[in-house]
Amino acid sequence: MQLEAQWIVGFVDGEGCFHVGINPNNEMTTGFQVLPEFTVVQHERDVQVLHALKAHFGCGVVRTNHGNRMAYRVRSIEHLLEHVIPFFEKHSLKTKKRMDFEKFRRIVLLMGAGKHLTAEGIEEIRAIAAQMNRGQI
Repeated sequence: MQLEAQWIVGFVDGEGCFHVGINPNNEMTTGFQVLPEFTVVQHERDVQVLHALKAHFGCGVVRTNHGNRMAYRVRSIEHLLEHVIPFFEKHSLKTKKRMDFEKFRRIVLLMGAGKHLTAEGIEEIRAIAAQMNRGQI
């Protein structure tokens, strides 16, 4: 199944999520682990769409989310920086999700620069992440 760029934009506007988890982890230098994730969830009957997204982006995994839901996920900083972020920079989201993407992008760029490895960077990332996925414009 071949997906067109604008179809992907519309689908992700409706079904996608850009999320950044910040979890305590004593094994990390700062005591926290930053986990950015691009996810699209669908009922298992439409799993072929998730596999088509994976093929389009050339990265990520398709796995069971829970119950009869499947998820396409990209968590690798490298894959987010090389595949997902450039796609949505070129093909802008149309809904308020664009604001979440912009914040997500800022966090992943900070991580790419190693900022998540400092206490100051963790606080900057935490402040940005706190503004995401709140249903605000």
